[in-house]
Amino acid sequence: MIISLARSKTRSRVVALAVAAALSVAGTVTVTATEAAAAAGVENEGADCAVAGLPDAGSLPTDSRLPDPFRKLDGTRIAAKADWRCRREEIKRLAEKFVYGEKPVKPSSVTGTVSRTGITVNVSHNGRSSSFSASVELPSGTGPFPAVVVLGGFGADTAAIRAAGAAVISYDPYAVGREGTPRNNKQGAFYSIYGSSSSTGLLLAWAWGVSRIIDVLEQSGGSILKADATGVTGCSRFGKGAFVTGAFDQRIALTMPIESGSAGVPIFRGIPGEGAQSLSSAYGEQPWLGDAFGSFTGSPARLPVDTHEIVAMVAPRGLFIMDNPHIANLGPRSASVAALGGAEVYKALGAGENITYWSDVQDGSHCASRAEWRTPLQQNIQKHLLKTGSAPGAMRISSRASGNLAEWRNWTTPALGDSGDTTAPSTPGTPAASGVTATSATLTWAASTDQGGSGLAGYNVYREQGATDPQLGQSTTSSITLTGLTANTRYQVYVRARDGAGNLSGDSQPVTFTTTTTGGDTSPPTAPAGLAASGTTSTGTSLSWTASTDDNGVTGYDILRAAGAGAFSQVGTSATTTYADTGLTPSTAYRYQVRARDAAGNLSPVSNTAEVTTQPGSSTGGCTAVPTVQTQWATGYVIQPLTVTNTGTSAITGWTVTFTLPAGHTLTGSWNGTTTVSGQTVTIRNTGHNGTLAPGAATTSVGFQATRPNGSTALPSGYTCA
Repeated sequence: MIISLARSKTRSRVVALAVAAALSVAGTVTVTATEAAAAAGVENEGADCAVAGLPDAGSLPTDSRLPDPFRKLDGTRIAAKADWRCRREEIKRLAEKFVYGEKPVKPSSVTGTVSRTGITVNVSHNGRSSSFSASVELPSGTGPFPAVVVLGGFGADTAAIRAAGAAVISYDPYAVGREGTPRNNKQGAFYSIYGSSSSTGLLLAWAWGVSRIIDVLEQSGGSILKADATGVTGCSRFGKGAFVTGAFDQRIALTMPIESGSAGVPIFRGIPGEGAQSLSSAYGEQPWLGDAFGSFTGSPARLPVDTHEIVAMVAPRGLFIMDNPHIANLGPRSASVAALGGAEVYKALGAGENITYWSDVQDGSHCASRAEWRTPLQQNIQKHLLKTGSAPGAMRISSRASGNLAEWRNWTTPALGDSGDTTAPSTPGTPAASGVTATSATLTWAASTDQGGSGLAGYNVYREQGATDPQLGQSTTSSITLTGLTANTRYQVYVRARDGAGNLSGDSQPVTFTTTTTGGDTSPPTAPAGLAASGTTSTGTSLSWTASTDDNGVTGYDILRAAGAGAFSQVGTSATTTYADTGLTPSTAYRYQVRARDAAGNLSPVSNTAEVTTQPGSSTGGCTAVPTVQTQWATGYVIQPLTVTNTGTSAITGWTVTFTLPAGHTLTGSWNGTTTVSGQTVTIRNTGHNGTLAPGAATTSVGFQATRPNGSTALPSGYTCA
């Protein structure tokens, strides 16, 4: 059904960019306060930019200086602020090709729920599906609230975030991309969709997961959490993830990486000379970076992109980089150079007050909650998420690890013009919808005309939706095919034109259409029959069933499982009529059902229910605990991961690791384990999510941090596991 409606309300977004700020070392810079730059309405504003001339790895020259962020692939330099949109897209493509791997566009179907306590995300694409969830903690008040996505659960000052008026979304990146996996067999929700041999590294997979959370927030209507006021933060490995997440999704208004270290903010070219964790170590420790980066670990000067340009990808949005100058292994000097280099782009865009780099801290503990950061953290939230503050950015670089940008660049910062065009294009005509299916629709409209001389650049398409109007797409012509829509859903859509100077026209009159229930194919497959379980052990069982039939063909099966009398939830998919379910708990009753799906997304009725009870298994058993020193400095160290492996022949449902701290050493933090300390003896027990291990399986999520007397090089010893 398609209905044209009169416009019920008019929305306009004014983006006021700050006057560029001079940068100082270990001192706050005050500038004239202006409104923060708004986040974009889409994940990637430059998706429609034509990018040609990406170099091949074999033809890259060696250049010890940082690449010029203002120089395009064709060798010319950008001259206007409006040019940055497509120059940023060039940097993004270089970063994907040589550093992180590709971040796929939004999948064909993203659905989910938002409540006051949690978010669920369900993704389907090309016949594959995956799901994950995140918990929500709201601040006081009635909302709706902005939110900060916290990766990994340690190092972020969540109390200060909530006190500032923002919700906390606790996101487990390991559900989307697991550590401890080989590069040719990556696991997690991202790799369930794009394949275990995907060349995309964990950092961009984690970023993809946050983007899908934002998709669900946009669909929710903004009654609890605001989709257009989202931040992201995390510390250490999750600081790397937060940095990449904010750079690659322009809907994120505030990016706050903490002590990200190698593969995070520090420039790749500076890491070897600073004595930070080597690039080969960072590349080999976990598949954080994309597979292609492996050929650059010993020759970062060959890279056609560096992290100062990843910093620049965030511009002009809010960026607050928190760093630790006391741990050389984190590369803080190289990180300050990245911040200073990226800040040149912020300044050129007139947004110099939207970036903060702060390493001027007294406490050297890794991922500690620091009093020095609390005020700027809350000021950034107030400015970029709540829109109630105007505190300027600052460069507070510790003299202990102060980088000199002049040593790393041979380019200058241009004075980017505004093109002189401040006149918006004419308003587009009312869109007409055609070809409406369950997941797509084609819109056409009468073209706008440029009225200021900078040329018509294209169109933005928005969905009218309560407090927040998400941007559904962009087009360079007067038509667009929207994909990834939700079946049987009413959409009210309008269009705005944009010119080469970034001016936006008024809103077109909207068009309303309703997607079909299941597209052209409305017939679901028949229910699978004869579901049976066999070969049940203490930790697994094998399922088989009779194939379903469908007029257009069955594309796969969803496996549903319930423990005891609990509710069914999807635990896997199969392209055949068999499935092996593993990782079960001994002496536990499980029920199974299977349903079929076809290419149109139609789901069959569920099969009969098969019931099993797993065999008894030892709640304890043979296990080992192997520590890995992630980083160490004169007065402390981080053990991550503390790998716990089941060495027995049956599953374990709990483990306890015990070890001894050297004299004078003190435990200052731990994660993903319940820790007790008696004298110098430390005991770490599993938490609910990592206690069950199948034979040969391991958990790599556990870690801890300790301090030690200056000059001591001893490390904990006597690790036992039971």
